[in-house]
Amino acid sequence: MSNFTEMDCYLFGQATHYDIYRKMGAHKMTIEGEEGVCFDVWAPHADRVYVIGEFNGWNETSHEMKRVTPETMGVYELFVPGVQIGCMYKFLIIAQDGRKLYKADPYANYAQLRPETASIVTDISNFLWSDSEWMSARKKLSKEEVYEQPLAIYEVHPGSWMRHPGRDDDGFYSYRDLAKTLIPYVREMGYTHIELMGISEYPYDGSWGYQVTGYYAPTSRYGTPEDFAHLVNECHKNKIGVILDWVPAHFPKDAHGLVEFDGTATYEYADPRKGEHPDWGTKIFDYGKNEVKNFLIGSALMWIENYHVDGLRVDAVASMLYLDYGKEDGQWVPNIYGGNKNLEAIEFFKHINTLILGRNPGSVMIAEESTAWPKVTGTVEDDGLNFSYKWNMGWMHDFLDYMKLDPYFRKDNHNKMTFAMSYNESEKYILVLSHDEVVHLKCSMLNKMPGLEGDKFKNLMAGYAFMMGHSGKKLLFMGQEFAQEREWSEKRELDWFLLDDPKHKHMQDWVKALLHLYRKNPCLYEQDTTWAGFEWMNANDYERSIFSFVRKSKDGKNNLLFVISFTPVERDDYRVGVPGRHTYKLVLNSADPQFGGSDTEDTKRPLSYKAEKKPCDGRDYSIGYKLPPYGVAVFKF
Repeated sequence: MSNFTEMDCYLFGQATHYDIYRKMGAHKMTIEGEEGVCFDVWAPHADRVYVIGEFNGWNETSHEMKRVTPETMGVYELFVPGVQIGCMYKFLIIAQDGRKLYKADPYANYAQLRPETASIVTDISNFLWSDSEWMSARKKLSKEEVYEQPLAIYEVHPGSWMRHPGRDDDGFYSYRDLAKTLIPYVREMGYTHIELMGISEYPYDGSWGYQVTGYYAPTSRYGTPEDFAHLVNECHKNKIGVILDWVPAHFPKDAHGLVEFDGTATYEYADPRKGEHPDWGTKIFDYGKNEVKNFLIGSALMWIENYHVDGLRVDAVASMLYLDYGKEDGQWVPNIYGGNKNLEAIEFFKHINTLILGRNPGSVMIAEESTAWPKVTGTVEDDGLNFSYKWNMGWMHDFLDYMKLDPYFRKDNHNKMTFAMSYNESEKYILVLSHDEVVHLKCSMLNKMPGLEGDKFKNLMAGYAFMMGHSGKKLLFMGQEFAQEREWSEKRELDWFLLDDPKHKHMQDWVKALLHLYRKNPCLYEQDTTWAGFEWMNANDYERSIFSFVRKSKDGKNNLLFVISFTPVERDDYRVGVPGRHTYKLVLNSADPQFGGSDTEDTKRPLSYKAEKKPCDGRDYSIGYKLPPYGVAVFKF
């Protein structure tokens, strides 16, 4: 009796075997009264396939696998009695040209710690979850309701957030360590979600997890699959969502990985003009092969359905959509219409996004897409890719370009801060200040800022306030919340000792206050994708480099007015136009001493301001306010 049935073969061949991870790989089972493990692998052009491992002393010929009917499918299977959980194994593939290929299991759920490369038999089906309250609430959210929820993401590289000092190994915090330390920190700060970099198994630390060999295995750097499930479970019990980085764009050429898996181009395009990334030295998946698409779809579904993950941030989407991405003339092949769009990748995205969001209401699919490709978050019916969100890289580049400028020159670049609202309705956006912006000599966020040390902190506080007030969901990379001074490196933990310095502690407190303001006020997240939720009070005060705008809630209650100055000039009599004859209560003030500001009891600003009938900014009513250098004032009305 075969584990992989004719129906399995049919579904796999159609790219619609959505539980493929329960069939492929290594699975404990009992056949005719005997307990053991059934091994299944796809190697369509292999001459022969053997499973080797601890159970047979790595004997290369004792356990030959058999092709499953129909033989054209190329699935090999073997049930081996007596194999236990924890047993290491690999597939030995004899290519048609006689080469011996020692391959890790593409569908393995657990792998040896690098630099070792064997797969490990495990069981990911019996974890005892206790997050039913979170999961049932997630399931009730419609797609429209998802967009009306707060989303403030803390992007984390688990191996360098914190480390155990003085240990002989890398000192990594385990998944269980992170459950005890990261979760309370994220809760206290006010983030809604954690985004974990580099969870799918990968061989090289310096790739940060973006060159994957194990699409079905949480990396063993931080513990077992059960330990990873424990971390997700604890996040959910603490009302924190979990997003994983996921990399269907390319894979590395490590010998034990997917490259020429059966001696031929199995997972990658055969033509190197389609199957190679010259800049990255990696292989590109063949999105025209149903079995390859099914491999990727099954991976995504496993993380969301088996591990209860709340969403996937899909890396390098642009590199998948464009056939000429990162390539010179002659290095790429046009599509059947002569264009540069990868039609197979487009179809893949429509399939996987519709499937995942349809099967898992409340989950999200996020595109890291760096071009102006239209309708990334549009519906399939409207020829969109059907992602939930797109990283707003345009906003990020404009924002950072502006923030790096000496304040004297900002007046000539005012539009860099206002431009993003002109296209805000075209996609569902996340504003991101990610790990990519604080590496490779780009400087930390703090050291991008102009001026002397005190000015750098005030600039960054104003920048974070602008980001938190602007339309769009939010993402900050770890360390940015307390103004990490050095660039990030995966080789060491964050510089937590900086928090002994009041300036860094004030920054952390400021970001915490912004995050709690964000979560407490629906006007900051309910209507992110429409002008109904945002209104400029003055978008054109370029001479003074001051921005004022209002964020509006659906019910019209508890709206917020933001006034943010990006120069070191104090404005004793700054007047801002306001939407009506309301009382404007000051709810966040960068001059507050708790954030390192200069307000004392004697000079403290009033807590509320009544609108006066003094025309300003084209409005009938206004309020006057003493705006400090690089001042931020947020009023509720």
